[in-house]
Amino acid sequence: MRDIGVGLLGLGNVGAGVVRLLYENATAIEARLGARLVIRGVAVRDLQKTRLAEVDASLLCTDPMELATRDGIDIVCELIGGEEFARDVVLAAIAANKQIVTANKALLAVHGEALYTAAEAKGVDLYYEAAVCGGIPIIRALREGLASDRVESITGIVNGTSNFITSAMASGGSSFEEILATAQREGYAEADPTLDVSGGDAAHKLAILAMLCFGTRVQLDAIHVEGIETLAEIDYAMAKKHGYVIKSLAMAKRLDAGIELRVHPAMVPQSWLLADVPDTKNAVYVDSYALGSSMYYGAGAGMMPTAMSVVSDLIEIGRNICANATGSMPLRSQRQLPATAVVPMSALRSHYYLRFSVEDRPGTLGKLTTILGEHRVSIANLSQRPMAEDTELIAVVALTHEAIEGDVQAALSSIADAGLSLAPPQLIRIAS
Repeated sequence: MRDIGVGLLGLGNVGAGVVRLLYENATAIEARLGARLVIRGVAVRDLQKTRLAEVDASLLCTDPMELATRDGIDIVCELIGGEEFARDVVLAAIAANKQIVTANKALLAVHGEALYTAAEAKGVDLYYEAAVCGGIPIIRALREGLASDRVESITGIVNGTSNFITSAMASGGSSFEEILATAQREGYAEADPTLDVSGGDAAHKLAILAMLCFGTRVQLDAIHVEGIETLAEIDYAMAKKHGYVIKSLAMAKRLDAGIELRVHPAMVPQSWLLADVPDTKNAVYVDSYALGSSMYYGAGAGMMPTAMSVVSDLIEIGRNICANATGSMPLRSQRQLPATAVVPMSALRSHYYLRFSVEDRPGTLGKLTTILGEHRVSIANLSQRPMAEDTELIAVVALTHEAIEGDVQAALSSIADAGLSLAPPQLIRIAS
């Protein structure tokens, strides 16, 4: 039976899961592949560190670049993370005719064009199922399962940390800071959670998904990104009162004028399937021409779910190697993709939740509603409640009819200029 050599760059949580799957499921993998996936080297930072998976010490090294270009390695599995060094290592591996598997969404979102182009020129495979939504096979579904269809839009919960926080905040009783600390203790959030809670991680994933869905070049800075840090307990309570759940969503939509690309918190109707996605789970809702609506749900992170996607890519590339068919699947190099216009957020049509912190005195409410009306923002529901017992401030919450984002933002600027809201207004788009 043929042996296929694997070079593993990184032995953290996911790397340890890959090792465990390759060792513990070796018999099943051999039966499905008709060949053996053999680990021939593992690059780590510290040779003495205690590992989550046992690896023969003779396989360990501290030079990822050397391992990525070493003879006997057929597939390089990049799990070191980061952007610049990971890019250099992967490019070196491609130049040495190695097949590539990566779980690094930031690498692909930022340097995808260079990597796809290099892999295509060399005729090698570059697979990345684990880069988006961990164990959910969304990349394979979009690239292969929906290959004959036309995707019109995707809406996804693609960051487990943000979903854990918004789910917990919706239950009430704890602050954002307390829930984030819990997420960090339980391993759901990094020591520096900025990329997750700011929406940056979701934007990396959306760039990859949009390229697959719409066949277009996606620049990361073209995606509108907002985080969940400014959401308060009152926002979750008001969402529940009006029949909504707050989720951080990644959205892309095909329009006549181009495509929408946005990541931000949204009020999701409680009747939607996405409203029931709990804790650290991920889900992607796809609307396409032929199939219609479909949803892909499961573990979006974690050692074994993510490792499963990585090993599935290893098996798929192994099949290509055995069939002498590596590089046969088009990588859709971004240089060969058309550049599609990204519709500006100012043109977005949506319903909105607006919250203002104002002084409780006659005339304030009338001034607010007058300014909104002057900017063509029509109110569907208006309510107010005290901010706290020891203050004269009240929260005024307005749910609007459909409005144009540019008009809403202009109204908020005018309200700020008038000094009516004593804190930055809260704006949350309502998904529909």
